[in-house]
Amino acid sequence: MLLIAAGLYLFLILATYHRSDPGWSHSATEALTRNAGGAFGAWLSDLMLYLFGLSAYWWVALCLYLVVWGWRRMDGFRLGAALGGFAVLLLSSASLERLRLHSLAAELPLAPGGVTGEVASTMLSGAFGFTGATLALLTFGAIGWSLFVGVSWLAIFEALGTLLEKGYLSARDVWERRRDRKLGSRAREAREVVVQTEKKREEDHPPLRIEPPVAEIKKSERAQKEKQAPLFDNLPDTPLPPLKLLDEAKPQSGETITAETLEFTSRLIEKKLSDFGVAVKVLAAYPGPVITRYEIEPAVGVKGSQIVNLVKDLARALSVVSIRVVETIPGKSYMGLELPNPRRQMVKLIEILSSAT
Repeated sequence: MLLIAAGLYLFLILATYHRSDPGWSHSATEALTRNAGGAFGAWLSDLMLYLFGLSAYWWVALCLYLVVWGWRRMDGFRLGAALGGFAVLLLSSASLERLRLHSLAAELPLAPGGVTGEVASTMLSGAFGFTGATLALLTFGAIGWSLFVGVSWLAIFEALGTLLEKGYLSARDVWERRRDRKLGSRAREAREVVVQTEKKREEDHPPLRIEPPVAEIKKSERAQKEKQAPLFDNLPDTPLPPLKLLDEAKPQSGETITAETLEFTSRLIEKKLSDFGVAVKVLAAYPGPVITRYEIEPAVGVKGSQIVNLVKDLARALSVVSIRVVETIPGKSYMGLELPNPRRQMVKLIEILSSAT
């Protein structure tokens, strides 16, 4: 507590020094003392500033250091090294003040640096020159500071480098986060444009025409004539065997593809081909017993070979085994995509041979 009080008192008297107060280096006729430390403070501050100049403030630092030393319970060797370092630091500071800050506008009883700084700086500048003395004093000051504080300059530089590295990394992280936000904003705007384009395309899309599956196959004249013929009559002299040898096809009761499924699949075809860079429109769907044919209209500038080359990729995207491309539909300017149905129905041979087609 005494050292803290002494340090504060030294700082107070040095900060409130007035040349007109009575002091050690001169006498004053005024009875009023304006120093906050009283007459003793005015006398002591005049003596310290006369001897060391502004470097006298290092005595305040010494008092605070002794407080830290008493708190840390350091040994006597460390205290001796600290006091030696303080002496070197005080001498170097006063000499630098006299050598480099001789024109400092401060209220002092003598020139900056005091008597100590004047004597030491004169000797060093005479021996090493003005610049050499400055370099020597800076070196001695750095050594004195290291001994006084007990901190290595290597540790100081390491801490400074760590601080600069952390600052650089933090600045880089901030810059990268700002760049990511900009890229995210641009990507969001691009997605909004794509979404608006897709919405507009969906709104402008004509309704899908779904052709109902053929419920009854129209019989040919031959099938109608041969239907009631007995099995063991004399066979006519013809290259074709009679249709009566085949069993009649029974109506099948299986689930059919709904209109919602056809609509969804048609939009999925458009979407997947659009992902591959090919714009098409699905105009009609023809569900059959085994496959469903979708009629597509390629956009202007899209070649049929582009769609043919994407058949395998489109089949994989639609999760089907294979897709057959009908490049030319007779009587139409469209292309056809034949997709296998999830559930295939049985087609009897009699249905094919007996059909009008």
